Amino acid sequence: MKIPVSAIRLPTRPGREYESRFDREQSMLKMLAIPIASMILASMVTTLPIFSAGPLLPPFGLLMFLSWRLMRPGLMPIWSGLPFGLMDDLFSGQPFGSAGLLWSLAMLVVEIIDSRAIWRDYLQDWLIAALLITAVLLGGWWFAGLAHAAPKPEILFPQILLSILLYPLVVRICARLDSWRLAT
Repeated sequence: MKIPVSAIRLPTRPGREYESRFDREQSMLKMLAIPIASMILASMVTTLPIFSAGPLLPPFGLLMFLSWRLMRPGLMPIWSGLPFGLMDDLFSGQPFGSAGLLWSLAMLVVEIIDSRAIWRDYLQDWLIAALLITAVLLGGWWFAGLAHAAPKPEILFPQILLSILLYPLVVRICARLDSWRLAT
């Protein structure tokens, strides 16, 4: 005996068959957890066992932090650089508090730029991120030099260059996460 296709009915939740997808409330947990989790997971990338003679691995936590901040200006409060920087310090091995201070200063610089700029485009965001990545990495080098003898700053040039070149990829990942975060 053959069952007609029109007789097969998939189970649905009651009342959801004809419900509109417009004007629905989004989950606050999802709205807040995705940016926070992505920044923490990006900071944890530095714990992977990757061996090199010098610093080469980009600070993915910083890249994700700048991506979220430059892409969604009102998402994070101005003080958010401190806890995310301290979290990054736990995983990166830098002197504790150095990234907390440097990320907070980076957040203040972005806030000042936002308050004075009329508009920004993608290339300006990339330039802002490049300058801040360079400043934060050199500042981290300086803080590490306070704890013990640090090598010359030229050793950071490959890491700075790779970080600047990988910034568009991190922005792309961040945009995907943001579209998933905003989807209902």
